[in-house]
Amino acid sequence: MNALSWISRSVHRWMPPTKPVEASDTNHKPARLFANPKPADVNPDAERSTKERLLATIRRKDEALSPRMLRRTLDELRSIIDPQISDVEGGRRADSLSKVYSRASVARRRDVWLLMSEQFMADPVKVRAAQAKFAAKVGTPDEAAAEVEYRRSTVSPRRRLLQRFSVIPEGIRFLVDMRADMQPFVRQDKRLQALDIEMEYLFSTWFDVGFLELQRMSWDSPASLVEKLIKYEAVHDIRSWADVKNRLDSDRRCYGFFHPRLPGEPLIFVEVALIDHLAHSITPLLDELADASDLGKATTAIFYSISNTQPGLRGVSFGDSLIKRVADTLSKEFPKLKTFATLSPIPGFRAWLGKNAQIILDGMPEKQLAELGRAVGFEPPTAVHVRDALDKDGDIAVDSPLKHWLMQGAARYLGRELNQGRPVDAVAKFHLGNGARIERLNWMGDPSPKGLKQSYGIMVNYLYDLKKIDKHRHMLAEGHIPVSSEVERLLS
Repeated sequence: MNALSWISRSVHRWMPPTKPVEASDTNHKPARLFANPKPADVNPDAERSTKERLLATIRRKDEALSPRMLRRTLDELRSIIDPQISDVEGGRRADSLSKVYSRASVARRRDVWLLMSEQFMADPVKVRAAQAKFAAKVGTPDEAAAEVEYRRSTVSPRRRLLQRFSVIPEGIRFLVDMRADMQPFVRQDKRLQALDIEMEYLFSTWFDVGFLELQRMSWDSPASLVEKLIKYEAVHDIRSWADVKNRLDSDRRCYGFFHPRLPGEPLIFVEVALIDHLAHSITPLLDELADASDLGKATTAIFYSISNTQPGLRGVSFGDSLIKRVADTLSKEFPKLKTFATLSPIPGFRAWLGKNAQIILDGMPEKQLAELGRAVGFEPPTAVHVRDALDKDGDIAVDSPLKHWLMQGAARYLGRELNQGRPVDAVAKFHLGNGARIERLNWMGDPSPKGLKQSYGIMVNYLYDLKKIDKHRHMLAEGHIPVSSEVERLLS
């Protein structure tokens, strides 16, 4: 029996019915069984575990697979890692199952995730025995061997199952897409965390930077690759082909990391402007009509957009290595480059300020508070008065106390606020975690509607001093966010 017929005898029942609905059938209603649930529709606490469902005989109305089909599906998954079959046959079975899975509804896919997460755990008896043996061997010549044996005992069959899927022709793509589909559900269903964490661990190995290739993306790249640049750009939306051409002009560079098992698919890419100063505004960099900069005078590389493209690789870090590799590549091509910095958005600032404005006001000196009150038209000002003034006044004067208050708030948000030892802003977490420091805040760096909505238009430069990256990381690990003297003055 070949792999396809082996699996189709039972798992084809994952598929929704294909019988067309006649227009005259006015009483027809789609069965919930075949609906694609949204995370908001799922209540894990009200659901039976897969263990309970496997022992049951009747399906509840909100369950995608019946107990009988759930048992069959579990058997098919277990058959993929049957120790009596070869890796080749295991791969064939995984390939056939992946094809069936790809046509299944989200509800039925979720049942497969739950089976993989809950039913393929390491044997707790073997784990406890190996742990006890390791503990008994500590301090003896057999300690190292016992430690290895203990680690082997904790490897779950789930990992072997994922490995069998990984060797099929489109296996890596299949698994990355599977994890991407899972993400909205993982956040609220802890039962899926085991599978999610296992996949993240394996992806961290399979997508180690040692296996990745740095490639430059240019206007001469294949059209399919340029289209992916447009599709995945996450920081500054690409508006037109002229916009794309501007970002790939002679004074620009765009690089991406690629994996050999995902050809033509950038995992992460960075857009760089080569100029002679520390950029303070995104507007000139995105100006499609601006002349290209003189590369002979370029002293500064501005990383103005970094975009991850694969939600399924969440938690797998490429950014640190990408920036270092790009900086090294650019230094070789342009020896005059001395400064490597970003021009970055502050996506969480406005929301944070809305929650913390009153706390900031309560801590202000009386003189400064009075000046701010006169600027917003109410003394002493409250958070409501300040927010109203910000919403009404779209053109805040450069010397306004309101502008100074906003800049101080942004400095505090980026340079002081930590959550479990990490910066609260997502972009700050990325760059500071990679060893950058907060160099400068830029008033109206992004006056676009998106920039105003995120941070009242304020942008930030993160500086990558290649000689101080380890020092800055150490500072952050100690709970101190590295900032420049200019930013420090805003915090004082």
